[in-house]
Amino acid sequence: MGKNRVEAFSDGVMAILITIMVLEIKIPHAAGLHELATVLPALISYLLSFVFIGIYWNNHHHLFHAVQHVNGQVLWANLHLLFWLSLIPAVNYWIGDSAFSALSVASYGCVLLLAGIAYFLLTRSLVSECADNPTLAAAIGNDAKGKISLAIYAVGIPCAFLNPWIGYGLYVLVAAVWLVPDRRIERTLTNKC
Repeated sequence: MGKNRVEAFSDGVMAILITIMVLEIKIPHAAGLHELATVLPALISYLLSFVFIGIYWNNHHHLFHAVQHVNGQVLWANLHLLFWLSLIPAVNYWIGDSAFSALSVASYGCVLLLAGIAYFLLTRSLVSECADNPTLAAAIGNDAKGKISLAIYAVGIPCAFLNPWIGYGLYVLVAAVWLVPDRRIERTLTNKC
């Protein structure tokens, strides 16, 4: 089956997630710096969550650009990814509301870890579905960047209980690594065209 509906649905879900997150930020009614400081945790957590969803959207776009068709396994793998991404607004709100409590930051890391695992499974499903397309497998390669990200999330979760800022800092590190778009797929497809 074609891939267009999967792409359109995924794009819509990610756009809605970003919208939900921004609507959860309670803007202060007064104009002082003290009032602004009360929403700073929510703004900081929104910024990182926006970046993460943007990173997933960008890489999802590149990934599906490299394939022509999908199957049921890919559809379920994609829904699995969207499920974990859909929890980002909830844990994002919790971080902002609790001003970076240890449990909220650790929970955020769990959601990020599980979204990362889901993305990894999605890539493997697509490689399996498109076995006749060696370009996709070559473009994804061994996905060292993805595996390192999962390891950093796994370290960040217990670190959040030691100090929430250490855990959160490790999540920021993962985002920084991915801010430069993963050009493996783009580069591989360009070389093949």
